[in-house]
Amino acid sequence: MYVADSRSSKAPVAPAETRPGRREAADGPGPGDGPRSGTGRRTVARAAVPGTVVALGVVSLVTDVSSEMVSAVLPLYLLTGLGLSPLGFGLLDGIQNGFSAVVRLLGGHLADRRGRDGAPRHKAVAAVGYGLSALCKPLLLLAHTVPLIGAVIAVDRTGKGLRTAPRDAMISLATEPAHRGRAFGVHRAMDTAGALLGPLTAFLVLRLAGGPMLADGGQQQGYHAVFAVSGCVAVLGVLVLLLFVPNRLAGADASSDGSDGAVPSSDSRPRLRDGLALLRVPGLRRLTVCAVLLGLTTVSDSFLYLLVQRRLGLSVEYFPLLPLGTAGAFLLLAVPLGALADRIGRRRLFLAGHGVLLLAYGLLLSPLDGPAAVVCVLLLHGSFYAATDGVLAAAAADTVPAERRGAGLALVGTGQALARFACSLAFGALWSAVGGTTALTWSALAMAGCVTGAAFVLRGPGDAPDTAPGGPAPTTDDSEVPS
Repeated sequence: MYVADSRSSKAPVAPAETRPGRREAADGPGPGDGPRSGTGRRTVARAAVPGTVVALGVVSLVTDVSSEMVSAVLPLYLLTGLGLSPLGFGLLDGIQNGFSAVVRLLGGHLADRRGRDGAPRHKAVAAVGYGLSALCKPLLLLAHTVPLIGAVIAVDRTGKGLRTAPRDAMISLATEPAHRGRAFGVHRAMDTAGALLGPLTAFLVLRLAGGPMLADGGQQQGYHAVFAVSGCVAVLGVLVLLLFVPNRLAGADASSDGSDGAVPSSDSRPRLRDGLALLRVPGLRRLTVCAVLLGLTTVSDSFLYLLVQRRLGLSVEYFPLLPLGTAGAFLLLAVPLGALADRIGRRRLFLAGHGVLLLAYGLLLSPLDGPAAVVCVLLLHGSFYAATDGVLAAAAADTVPAERRGAGLALVGTGQALARFACSLAFGALWSAVGGTTALTWSALAMAGCVTGAAFVLRGPGDAPDTAPGGPAPTTDDSEVPS
């Protein structure tokens, strides 16, 4: 466990070779320093991922264990334990997937507002978000009707929406600009580890509690045990955030952190509309537009897994394991692809990730089938997330000034999330009208067109390879920042 303090959370902007004691980390060992080469590489790795990022990764890991414990059993609990209709479950699922995207803008805005000490409220807003989610887990023990369960899920998604942008802002502010891709990769890998451990933990709790999966609508003590343990785990995540993440990040107080030449505003209490005004920043506007367009052609995970099961002849009994395949690939590739994004350019890797997803679509549409094809599709699917999820946040951080970081990241994330939600609705309607294979074909063609268009839109100074470790921050022409 890293104990993060303000010294380990700085996002310096000066070249590393001008800072005493960091020459080896920036330049590597000099002539005759062969035996110390490994030490130099380890020093660079530690500098690339500050303790604050690791602490936030632990918070996300623990919180995801809690959330995925509930997600793994909630559908069956609602449909068989409480007798909820498919229509009611569809309504709750829509709340769960769409509510946090809208609240994310508010979370980013509130996080950028400075407190009496002059520091942004990233940690405070994130703590409220994590706290709300922790509170909702035991409330599921008391909710037994659709309105009450819907209210609990809405509050839980409110917590997720509030915490996402402040958390990503803290990661970007705690990390040197040249290492943001790696830092986000480490965080996303830890987050995904929690997503893998959550369902396994829920399974063990059910076994220990003696409660079956309630396919016959029997006793509910097993599910109640899952909700109770999930609540305790979520509280642990909040405690890690409060104890190990600093209140102030040096990057949040700096006049500039190398983010596209951004010039900070003197207004310490930004208004909500100021977040939308960030779209006047050319780099952020181009990135947001491309994220939305590509999101509109990204088939949701649920539909992709259904296509895998039907097109590739996978047995129904193995269907619940498909998300674990994607998560496993994501976990293994998040860090190396994040580091690759720092070297070749984050926008380039973001586009390449969608090219990988196109390969997965092509494999699904091909005549290939069997276990090997299933493994290849899941590997490509996980690679897509590893190349786009944290990389998009790192690329957006490059275009937003420090004092608007939360709002800027929320703007890009909200646009992408709403676009994917719209794609889910459209793809479902298209599947009902023309069939899954034809719907996927049209989606693949649309994504190919969007990737080609996005490659032209994102061309320019912001698409150059990112700064080498220890080098000066890149300068671009995306410097217009609304005041």
